[in-house]
Amino acid sequence: MSGEPPAEGTDTGEEQSFLSHLIELRQRLVRAAIAIVVVFLALSPFMRDIFAILSAPLMSVLPAGTKLIATGVVTPFMVPLKLTLFVAFLIALPYVLYQAWAFVAPGLYLHEKRLAAPVIASSVAMFGLGMAYCYFVVFGLVFRFIANFAPASVNVAPDIDAYFSFVLGLFLAFGLTFEVPIVVVLLARFGIADVQRLKASRPYVIVGAFVVAAIFTPPDVISQLLLALPLCLLYEAGIQVARLVAKRADPEAAGSATPGS
Repeated sequence: MSGEPPAEGTDTGEEQSFLSHLIELRQRLVRAAIAIVVVFLALSPFMRDIFAILSAPLMSVLPAGTKLIATGVVTPFMVPLKLTLFVAFLIALPYVLYQAWAFVAPGLYLHEKRLAAPVIASSVAMFGLGMAYCYFVVFGLVFRFIANFAPASVNVAPDIDAYFSFVLGLFLAFGLTFEVPIVVVLLARFGIADVQRLKASRPYVIVGAFVVAAIFTPPDVISQLLLALPLCLLYEAGIQVARLVAKRADPEAAGSATPGS
């Protein structure tokens, strides 16, 4: 009889704690969504300009006077709208990640908090760097190759919806590719794979890089090399950073050990 009230109170406390976490999660999600909407509304008057910036690499290699086409009835409106929403999400991404961090941080240990902040910041930076590399380097070379390869009897005027899907896929592919060093460092940091094992995996990574490039890029050698080579170089950079992290972690582990433990 005496054990029943504490058990009942414990269940009630767990339910209240669970509900409070759900309420906090909802608040964090609402704040992130509001941030995206606010940025989108601020950018909405410039939807045409944003699409012009996105299409600039393609338009620069097409003959003068060439325009993109829209085969759908609402495509001229929906494509700039989706593009602006995507840009708004990228701009609001740091705040969105901050909301995610604020939700999970109370449940993390101190050393996990110290690791999570730089990982999140570097992940966003590397993803943006991958997108910038894709826009300023890859697009120009790929579109020039495609335009020069087209027969003289073919009028190259892509559909804007197909163009948006194409560049979005490349943005995601190159953005994720530039996350490779962070993944490598985390594998070494958590002891999943040491530096020697990462070095031994180089041949498999090279083969995998070209397989990934063949899947996510157009079927031409230039674009595949532009994705596969950076992936290999970034993997090597990750190994070098992982080596430095391992050297730094050893003295910390030695200093934290107590005599006789």
